[in-house]
Amino acid sequence: MNPNETKSFEGRPAGGPRGARVVAKALCAVPLALLVAAGAARATRPGNLSAPPSLKTVPVPEPANLMNFVKDRTAAINLGKALFWDMQVGSDGVQACASCHFHAGADHRTKNEINPGQPGGDNTFQLVPGPNATVAVGSFPFHKVSNPDDRLSVVSDVNDVMGSQGVFLNDYLGFRRGVAEEIGNPQPDPVFHVGTHNTRRVTGRNAPSVINAAFNYNNFWDGRANFIFNGVDPFGDADVNARVFSNDGTGALKAVQIRLENSSLASQAVGPPGNDVEMSFSHRTFPDVGKKLLTLRPLGKQVVHGSDSVLGPAARRNGRWVRPGLNATYREMIKAAFQNQYWNVNDQVLAYDNTGTHVVPRPSWLAANQYTQIQANFSLFFGLAIQMYESTLISDDTPYDRFQSGDLSAMTPSAQEGLNLFMTPAEPGFAGGSCFSCHMGPEFTKATVSNVGRVTFPGDLPEQIIERMDMHDGHGATYDSGYYNIGVRPTEDDKGRGGSDPFGYPLSFTARALLIQNGTPPPFPNPPVYCGDGVTKPCPIGRVAIDGTFKTPTLRNVELTGPYFHNGGQATLMQVVDFYTRGGDFFEHNMANLDSDIDRLDGMNATGKTRIVDFLLALTDDRVRWEKAPFDHPELLVPNGSPGDSSSVSCGTASTTSTCDEVIRLPPVGANGRSAEGLPALGTFLGLDSHAH
Repeated sequence: MNPNETKSFEGRPAGGPRGARVVAKALCAVPLALLVAAGAARATRPGNLSAPPSLKTVPVPEPANLMNFVKDRTAAINLGKALFWDMQVGSDGVQACASCHFHAGADHRTKNEINPGQPGGDNTFQLVPGPNATVAVGSFPFHKVSNPDDRLSVVSDVNDVMGSQGVFLNDYLGFRRGVAEEIGNPQPDPVFHVGTHNTRRVTGRNAPSVINAAFNYNNFWDGRANFIFNGVDPFGDADVNARVFSNDGTGALKAVQIRLENSSLASQAVGPPGNDVEMSFSHRTFPDVGKKLLTLRPLGKQVVHGSDSVLGPAARRNGRWVRPGLNATYREMIKAAFQNQYWNVNDQVLAYDNTGTHVVPRPSWLAANQYTQIQANFSLFFGLAIQMYESTLISDDTPYDRFQSGDLSAMTPSAQEGLNLFMTPAEPGFAGGSCFSCHMGPEFTKATVSNVGRVTFPGDLPEQIIERMDMHDGHGATYDSGYYNIGVRPTEDDKGRGGSDPFGYPLSFTARALLIQNGTPPPFPNPPVYCGDGVTKPCPIGRVAIDGTFKTPTLRNVELTGPYFHNGGQATLMQVVDFYTRGGDFFEHNMANLDSDIDRLDGMNATGKTRIVDFLLALTDDRVRWEKAPFDHPELLVPNGSPGDSSSVSCGTASTTSTCDEVIRLPPVGANGRSAEGLPALGTFLGLDSHAH
């Protein structure tokens, strides 16, 4: 939040923030009487001039040095889509990136999706009897109140999380050429098991949508997918030892450090394939992923639609038969997409041992710890290719976008009134919710590349990565822009942005700046701290507000991406609006870090809530709803728990192996979408009415 924006900062000159707030009110003001009016006049000018423009006006960010690595954009997008949807990427030959992002870019499953609250150290299930259980309408919200507008009327509360199921617990032992299922040593899972049968492990946070994620400055709920891609892992500059391998010009391998800004999607993409909850057997490395996939046909277990908007021309089909996979190899696809120096060394390989990485002559047969250049650099190819594919998943043709482009019939009168409420401050005499304070811009989130440096209202200072704002107690604090504690759960349940990376450094730019201020700087750059208002730099940091803060998600397609919040604890949009109306669920408990815009919305009533939900529904792109290009996809078999329930599992002779699954089959969908295949549109979570409390 900019210190001169709608949140003021203690001790500021009166002329700055007050002027900005007057402008904000003038642009957005909705009097209380509007909520009880029988109707409202239709807009007489193109769109709503106080609201953000269409998403079509925002360029998709990309690194300035991208083409130093990529030589063919189309080929890279083709590779990225294949890798994203390929079930063979997972150690079990089942788990794809798309397995948790298949429904409007998010996860829609209801069975075996509960984590017992492990981010806060809890391994005991409360919402359900145990693993492999199925949630129902009555399970939501996770924090129940008797009066949806009164946060003190608590009926029940659980700290369980609606996550996404990943893999069975196994140690990685190796792979067989041409076989997607890796060799693992099953381990008894102390948490995710029913009797003697392991179940798939479940993540500790709800899966956010990948659609429009290209606009995010950092990715993941806690932002650990850094805006700088180092070619190896999610942590950017914090991994000072991250290296990829290039041809030095003489045919020899050379370790190089790379840095691609605006690449948090690439940083995000390389996280799950090495995570032993999400996609990987324990101790599998990314070169191991490459070594296996380079022996397999891309999408070799899945049918690709002949009219797939990206992969259709390479689909294995003709007039007489259809077969799984593509008419290409991953080796061919990488060579077509990436600059030669990152894959064309043939006479040397990399040997990994406990003393590091060593360049050695290529033997006639590779040992388990030896990798060719193309295998060793697989994280580079994987991350950038998926980033380029996901950068095509932009939903900029919603009713809202058309309305803001001049089509006054695109949004209903109720949705237009909801937009006005969304853009109105939550202050005495006004009926709004200050929603725009965090969900701003055409992306409807402040955690974006375009927000950094943006001036929101006249007189504002540009938004910074590290910002200051006033808190509920009247004192100021420094925080990471776009990351807020809104009282979804007690702060200690999950520190979010207040956590640390595997190297012991804080995830938060603010916390890193505090290290610099205290004389213990990390060995990598950090964004500066600007005070503004004529205060001399460097700006001193006192109090910080980072614990329990999470990335502000986009609201686009939110109709289809429930359940909501980082814990997945709300099932409908109306439940979310109820949450904000009562000032969150843990207002008092989280006061030290709570965002100052979170408070009771005394001017909000049932009519206003309905209109806000109607506005949120106008942020759904029908191409997403119907999976039309670019949101079409190959066939996918999605794990859906094990046969049975939380009390017993029917796995035959299997005990802790990865073969005991129920599966949901998603048929391939081509560029013309689901209707062309006789399939219904994507729906809401649990089929619920978005207006249901």
